[in-house]
Amino acid sequence: MQRISIAILAVWAVNASLLFAATPAEKVARQPGEWFRGAEGQQTLRCILSWQTDHGDWPKNIDTTNKPFPADRDKPNGSFDNSATIGELQALARAFQATGQGEYKSAFLKGFDHLLAAQYPNGGWPQYFPLSKNYHRHITFNDGTMINIMQFLDEVTEEPAYDMIDDERLLRTRKALERGIQCILDCQIVVDGERTVWCAQHHAETLAPALARSYEHPSLSGAESAGNLLYLMDLPEPSPRVIEAVESGVKWFDSAKVNGYRYRKGKELPSLIADQDAPPIWARFYEIETNRPMFSDRDGKIVYDLDQVGEERRSGYTWYGTWGTKVAKAHAKWKK
Repeated sequence: MQRISIAILAVWAVNASLLFAATPAEKVARQPGEWFRGAEGQQTLRCILSWQTDHGDWPKNIDTTNKPFPADRDKPNGSFDNSATIGELQALARAFQATGQGEYKSAFLKGFDHLLAAQYPNGGWPQYFPLSKNYHRHITFNDGTMINIMQFLDEVTEEPAYDMIDDERLLRTRKALERGIQCILDCQIVVDGERTVWCAQHHAETLAPALARSYEHPSLSGAESAGNLLYLMDLPEPSPRVIEAVESGVKWFDSAKVNGYRYRKGKELPSLIADQDAPPIWARFYEIETNRPMFSDRDGKIVYDLDQVGEERRSGYTWYGTWGTKVAKAHAKWKK
């Protein structure tokens, strides 16, 4: 496959950043080559190497770039959730490209092989590998986990920073992407014969919408579905089925928007303030059969009014967002 331009890669990065902030390791990966050859870059890479687990991945929600891993502690489990592992792999690839130091290549390939091994035969990825016994084993769109992995694999097949990858691994990567796209299409939820969008997580075997944390029920997800659609719209040669999935998803977003309200995340009530000039918003979760926005506290009880959720979950979770606006803007350009 011909290596594509940095401009196209920049589009992928922008689309990802529309939904999720970059991790410290992802920011390191954007540094110029001379930085990796300098003292600061070398120290940062030593920190990243020290946090790599025996499996080859890295933990989530930890800055692996700032301080080395404490030698007197057991390393936490590695993950693909919240962009963990991906940023570290990107940084190692660019460090090897800039310095030629073999330890960066070895660590990258160990993590890269682990990432490919974690994919289910049906094309999905879990949050953790080896597999957890809990909800983490589900195919995880939540917080962009699977889409982030696939954008990274797209990058691997196209960007010169990954020229160190041999032909056999490159072939496996392309097949992994094909299976991943098929999984996204297979997971799209059909209601009354119509394709809609996706749940934040799908069962690893049946692909059915699945429960994660007690307040994350099987549902139609406004946030995660936006990421899926943005990814599908980035495919350079969309198949008829991809086109159908995109058009169906965009149609659902148009039907699910909430007009005339401004969302206030926090302890104060009400959570929705009437404002006819406010841009449309979308709920994080919708009931599958009725398309009603739905909410839940840690007790798992479903309610249809966010103000009925306790203060801790009401203010500690993002229940509404402008995700559909990003989808609509991308769709307008995609159709052209």
